[in-house]
This record gives sequence, structure tokens and C-alpha cells, in this order.
Amino acid sequence: MQAGALELLAVMLGGVLGGVGRLAVGNAVGRRLGTHFPWGTLAVNLSGALAMGWLAGTLGLPGDDPASPAWSLLAVGLLGGYTTVSSFSLQALTLWRQGHVPLASAYVAATLLAGLGAVALGLWLAGGGA
Repeated sequence: MQAGALELLAVMLGGVLGGVGRLAVGNAVGRRLGTHFPWGTLAVNLSGALAMGWLAGTLGLPGDDPASPAWSLLAVGLLGGYTTVSSFSLQALTLWRQGHVPLASAYVAATLLAGLGAVALGLWLAGGGA
């Protein structure tokens, strides 16, 4: 699949807005609730997952029209820049709803465990220990 200029522009614009939104929301929540727990990140990830579900219900699942400018702008760009957990959540839910419950469960477990492992490995590679 080759992305056209409109799709690339939509993803770029959405990514900028999503990144700025992540910073704003994360900081605002962190200031309000404190930083002893990652409340800001949790708020961003959960709100991103909620927004991804709403988009999928409104615009259809990605396979229905993956090159849609609206999907490119809002789901891939905006929510991709805001949080990747939105895509992860939608993909896991899609597998679950398609009846692939063991595969959905494995995907969730692998993502979480491998993600933690990758962060620890990156820290170790950078000389920070694990």
C-alpha cells in the first residue's frame, strides 16, 4: 500500500496535534493529581483508547477504508501522536470480537511483557542498568 500526498499530510498534521495534546493533557493531569503515579500517561492512554473506539464506531474499522483521509488524520495521525495504546486497544478488541480470544489475550500479554522488556533492554544498552 502506497500512501498518497493527502494521506501523508493528514497523518503529519494529526501527529503534530496529537503530540501537543499528549503533552498538554499529561501535564495538566500530573499537576492536578501529582506525579507519584503516572496519572497523566494513564489519562492520555485511556482517553486515546476511548477516542479510538468512538472513531472505529463512527468511521468504521480500519480495514473498511484504510486510506480514508479522516481515518488518516484522526486515527493514525492524531491518536497515533497522542498515544499508541489507542491502536493497540482497537487491534486487541478486534481480535477478541472476531472470536480470536486466545490470540487477543496473547497479543495483550506479549505487548505488555515485551514492552517492559524492551524498555529494560534499551535502558541497559544505554548504560543505565535494568
